Amino acid sequence: MLTLRLINEETERVVRGLEKKHFRGAAEAIAAVQATDRRRREAQQQLDQLLAESKKKAAEIGQLMKQGLREQADAAKAAVAELKERSRQLEAAMDEAQRQLTEQLCQIPNIPYDEVPEGSCADDNVVVKSNLRECQPGDTVGNWTANPVVEAARLPHWELARKYNLIDFDLGVKITGAGFPVYIGKGAQLQRALINFFLAEAAKAGYTEIMPPTVVNAASGYGTGQLPDKEGQMYHAEVDDFYLIPTAEVPVTNIYRDVILDERDLPVKNCAYTQCFRREAGSYGKDVRGLNRLHEFSKIEIVRIDTPEHSRESHREMLAHVESLLVKLELPYRILRLCGGDQSFTSAICYDFEVYSEAQQRWLEVSSVSNFDTYQANRLHCRYRPEGSKKPELCHTLNGSALALPRIVAALLENNQTEEGIRIPAALQPYTGFDIIT
Repeated sequence: MLTLRLINEETERVVRGLEKKHFRGAAEAIAAVQATDRRRREAQQQLDQLLAESKKKAAEIGQLMKQGLREQADAAKAAVAELKERSRQLEAAMDEAQRQLTEQLCQIPNIPYDEVPEGSCADDNVVVKSNLRECQPGDTVGNWTANPVVEAARLPHWELARKYNLIDFDLGVKITGAGFPVYIGKGAQLQRALINFFLAEAAKAGYTEIMPPTVVNAASGYGTGQLPDKEGQMYHAEVDDFYLIPTAEVPVTNIYRDVILDERDLPVKNCAYTQCFRREAGSYGKDVRGLNRLHEFSKIEIVRIDTPEHSRESHREMLAHVESLLVKLELPYRILRLCGGDQSFTSAICYDFEVYSEAQQRWLEVSSVSNFDTYQANRLHCRYRPEGSKKPELCHTLNGSALALPRIVAALLENNQTEEGIRIPAALQPYTGFDIIT
């Protein structure tokens, strides 16, 4: 969540940033936060004064008793008791103001960086790079004309999956429901190969692998901003009040909740392979066919904890890492800088990676790489101690998919189909053990 220092010292910039994110009632929401904060601080000041007065009175009682002035001592005791009661009332008022303040702050999204483009929806995102023809930096998504540097694919991946017996969508419906496919034979091997390939590449880039739980408590969901913003999209085990993770970002980032790191240990670089679970409430139509939108899927996540001074460089390194994976997989891709209105609740800046599905004639998002500035760290109480300083400061947190498997599999199948079968990219062959699916 936004820090009170930022809100109070740079109010106009915060309001402008929220408006850029198309957050309704930005000025009113910030004014409400400031009013609650003033009420909390006023209660704190009064409480401090009462505690000091109570301490002084308590000292007087001892002196009066020593002097044998019992009546004055009893009067002082009564005054102390009254001060303590008023103090309890102020503590309750301060706690209530703090509760309201936290609740208000949790409803306010992060503000975007200055370089985030204006815009209200996905069509206003900006293409910053692509390995396809007819792409110029600064093109908007809505004006894009696809022209992939691949031979035209003929069948969509769900038909290829059936033809080569790779994925059984109907069996997944029988076992669980729609959005839970069953991978079979070389389809399952391809999944495992991609997981191992992505983890190996992350290790080469200096990421330490983590194997976290795929079920988290509410505090973890709150720490990274999924709660209370996205509870409707998360599977909830109500008896234990646990949540199935939508991404490894949640458990891995929460490793550093309530932790103070040393500056010399930053940046922290972690990666994790997990299953991910998303209810995807309201999804329908062609966008959910096949592997396009699943309720359970595999993903490798990269997470960094860094200093404010170095986090932008970390972000660039993460973007380069994700791009290198798509290059090695020989996929047609583009990179988008998301506009304010299409950014997530928690991100300060986000880039999406998309691969092109020639069979579907559409782009498929396979990764989002975000810098959250101090927004998550403030909720997590994730801090670092700068060298030569005793006072800890908030870290910056970053994460990205490297990569999400379903749409990568879809693009690999569609863009590599030949008369002989489905070709496996050279970089992946050491992990699959085969170079073609026939």
